[in-house]
Amino acid sequence: MKKLLLCCCTALFAANASAQPAYEPSPENLAARQRFADGRFGIFLHWGLYALLGQGEWVMTNQDIDYREYEKLAGAFCPAAFDAKAWVTAFREAGARYVCFTTRHHDGFSMFRTAQSPYNVADATPFGRDVVKELAEECRRQGLGIHFYYSLIDWWREDAPRGRTGRGTGRPAEKEDVEAYFDFMKAQLTELLTQYGPVGAIWFDGVWDQDENPGFDWRLDELYELIHTLQPACLVVNNHHLTPFEGEDVQTFERDLPGENTAGLSGQAVSRLPLETCQTMNGSWGYRITDRSYKPTDELVRYLAGAAGRGGNLLLNIGPQPDGALPAAALERLAGIGAWLRKNGETIYGTQAGPVTPRAWGVTTRRGDKIYVHVLDWPDAELFVPIRGERVREAKAFADGRRLEFRQDEEGVTLRLGERPAGPDHIVELTMGK
Repeated sequence: MKKLLLCCCTALFAANASAQPAYEPSPENLAARQRFADGRFGIFLHWGLYALLGQGEWVMTNQDIDYREYEKLAGAFCPAAFDAKAWVTAFREAGARYVCFTTRHHDGFSMFRTAQSPYNVADATPFGRDVVKELAEECRRQGLGIHFYYSLIDWWREDAPRGRTGRGTGRPAEKEDVEAYFDFMKAQLTELLTQYGPVGAIWFDGVWDQDENPGFDWRLDELYELIHTLQPACLVVNNHHLTPFEGEDVQTFERDLPGENTAGLSGQAVSRLPLETCQTMNGSWGYRITDRSYKPTDELVRYLAGAAGRGGNLLLNIGPQPDGALPAAALERLAGIGAWLRKNGETIYGTQAGPVTPRAWGVTTRRGDKIYVHVLDWPDAELFVPIRGERVREAKAFADGRRLEFRQDEEGVTLRLGERPAGPDHIVELTMGK
């Protein structure tokens, strides 16, 4: 069924994409793409009213909660433990280079002060503070980029176009007004791009909601042009699970590394744009009180290396608690990733995908004359790496600088790994030369 919907989606939005004018990224945008790719690691945050119910960010539609009942959650939203400085410090110490925050998710609640609707965190809650402002300012103070997730769909607004989700929230069908809704979105995007300083990216989600409505036009060309006009360096990312559209600057993959499709959402070809994969730390995006299935730190490290070896970034998600604190299990894993990156970051940051495509044993990354062989699944005492057309001058274990024996012929190089060390990723540094 997922494959069928993906095919329908591809046909539906192909015309929309091809109708857009040719996009020429500005010099500022191209420089921002390179900075983004060099960063390799970001933190995704799904936080909103849904955290109060502890059942994930889709609880409103999953349980068909009436929109007038759901909005009452705003009166109880007062996260006393929210501390932007503590959040960003934990992300920076984990080695993250940017943060992507849900400014407005599908439930329609804005986590920033907006003049477009009173249904926002500053005006509708006893908390009364602009979360986006505090987070953006703290990211800037600590040297992290700030990216804004923005949902194209809305289960609360009466004028929002109806798609295949949010049908049971009780909104009167006669109030739907697509033109008014698009004006609302453009006004909110203008606020986000003019009131919070430099924004690294706008991260869209929800194109797929109209896959049962052939001919629906999301008017992405207008939204993309608005973004690039207001902030030329701001990257456009769209989680539509399709081949990138004209005007997009990054291709993102949900719950899969580029080129893989284990989750059934990423059958599209891998483009030449900067790449990103978003993945949950446990099994949920938004806070779910029963979800304790956190991935081990070693697994997350291997996922980060796997993304880098495919030329992509890892955007690792955390669902903050209703009180505004980050879950202890998430903090523990952030600390573990940070410890690993402090020792091995030069094999991840600022690298490109190595000359060897991903293998069952792992991946390669590269910077200049250094090729880093990330052995994620230990195969044997010896490892054959098919590097052709270049000569290996030296091979050594990255962790301790110990020189490794190797043999090279025209088909590649065979490394003598020796005993398997502890840790999730045994890295061999190859120095190339004539």
